[in-house]
Amino acid sequence: MLASIRVVLFAAILAVVCSLLLAGATQVFGPYREANEKAEEVRNFLSALEIPVEDPSDARALVDVFDENIREANVGELTIYEYVGGAANSDPIAYAVPFSGSGLWGPVLGVLALESDFETIRGVRFYKQEETPGLGGEIGAQWFQDQFVGKKLVSGSGNPGFSVTKPGAATNQNEVDGITGATMTSARVGVMIDQLAKNLLEERN
Repeated sequence: MLASIRVVLFAAILAVVCSLLLAGATQVFGPYREANEKAEEVRNFLSALEIPVEDPSDARALVDVFDENIREANVGELTIYEYVGGAANSDPIAYAVPFSGSGLWGPVLGVLALESDFETIRGVRFYKQEETPGLGGEIGAQWFQDQFVGKKLVSGSGNPGFSVTKPGAATNQNEVDGITGATMTSARVGVMIDQLAKNLLEERN
């Protein structure tokens, strides 16, 4: 009986100690984790906008370049980021718009960069996703993201919208090819960009 009590007591003490250590680690390393997450987000904004950074591994440098070149603005109820190239009062060179949505296995976070006409895609980055590696996870691959460059958020007739089609089926200015073997992920990405396109152009008009 006494041995059982000792085991239970030891387990309880061990659980309390582990909880305290975990809480302490969270307090100590939490700010570093948040700083790294912010740096990763900023890195993808700068990459989508094609803003050069001398040392892309330096978190502080990334944030400094972001702060020097980009200002926050609103289009209706949407928050956007204007690339002004260090000239605070100049007209935007390009725009960046964060977006999010549900992938097949978890949330997807990304940023869409637009040229000054607010319709032509300058770049896109899907920087947080939990899709299947080698299949849906290819939304984070350069080859998939490169397809978006130069595409439009409107159809040839000027209607807002965007589509991710079956692989090899994209023919219109507001379409890109989906990923082979990742139909669901491709479709969900298409929904995200389509809704973003409609929201942006509706709010702007």
